[in-house]
Amino acid sequence: MAEQTVNDQEGQDSDQQKESLPSQLLQEIAIPILAVFTALVLGAIVIYAAGGNPILAFQGLAEGAFGSKQALSETLVWSSPYIFAGLAVALAFKGGLFNIGAEGQLAAGAIVGAWVGYALPGVLGVNIPTPLHIFLELGLGSLAGFIWGAIPGWLKAKTGGHEVINTIMMNYIALLLSSFLLNGPMKDRSPYNVIAQTPEITASARIPRIFAGYRLHWGVVLALLMAILVWWLLWKTTVGFEIRSVGSNPNASRYAGINITWIMVLTMGLSGLLAGLAGAVEVAGLNYYHTFSFNVGYGFDSIAVALLGKNHPLGVVLAALLFGAMRNGATRMQFLTQVPVDIISVIQALILLFVAADAIVRWVYHVKAPREELVLTRGWGH
Repeated sequence: MAEQTVNDQEGQDSDQQKESLPSQLLQEIAIPILAVFTALVLGAIVIYAAGGNPILAFQGLAEGAFGSKQALSETLVWSSPYIFAGLAVALAFKGGLFNIGAEGQLAAGAIVGAWVGYALPGVLGVNIPTPLHIFLELGLGSLAGFIWGAIPGWLKAKTGGHEVINTIMMNYIALLLSSFLLNGPMKDRSPYNVIAQTPEITASARIPRIFAGYRLHWGVVLALLMAILVWWLLWKTTVGFEIRSVGSNPNASRYAGINITWIMVLTMGLSGLLAGLAGAVEVAGLNYYHTFSFNVGYGFDSIAVALLGKNHPLGVVLAALLFGAMRNGATRMQFLTQVPVDIISVIQALILLFVAADAIVRWVYHVKAPREELVLTRGWGH
């Protein structure tokens, strides 16, 4: 009789847990939405304080982002690097690592991709077929990002050096090295060029446009495919399970026989690969050359994209589309209201604030905290 009572109690607990799962999922989805809403409300206050009309400003923002086929195309183009870089940061988070080096990894991928695009045919002395040239351009650009991310991963695993400090330092190295190359060995020597940039990549290295008359290119489709691939890697493969296991509890993972060093290096390497691919795709599909200022901000904004997307590939894609829409619609907003486009950066910062400090959002809207909180990173030397 007592045994039956215990079994009945366990069954009730199990049923209650199953019933609470949809509620918990709804709450977790609600937090990013409420964070965005709160940031927009405060942004409206800032716009009003700056002498603008908030309703007209947000109308212009929507029109600039989605008001026409051209606007929608540009929003997707703006969103592409956010998807790649957001996936990079989210993948590192899943492994319990904080990759602040996406900016440098993106720059490394862009500079290598640009060199492959304009110089490799001359080095080899042959014309490279378009599919092979694009593959080499994106592949070697991704490899550069992988190496740039794996270095702080190895330092973390072997020496305990914190990846935050190491990736920040790697950012400086990558950006300053890019500046040297763009002003020196890789600078376009054309007499018509007066800025630090590489020569244009050859036609065979350019990712084709999807529709004539629009800047939308197949690199955007590649970004969406990479989101699916990252989801498959994390939740459908042994390596993905090991990455998530190490991110949740490295000590238990070590006792389970997982090679902690290898997983940390691999996680940061794959994170850097995605960021490097972002830079290479921007060169191959959009700019056709690399200049120092094109990628400034993408790597740091990707942290907000990953946090807003709850480190899930689908969430990252949606967050990237939001950031791309805000960036694309900012010009129209400024045209209608004369409000500086920097307001968009203020709104993005507020979104990051409320997502990172979600206790504020939970307090304002009376949303209960989940029983188990996701640990994004671990302490110094662990």
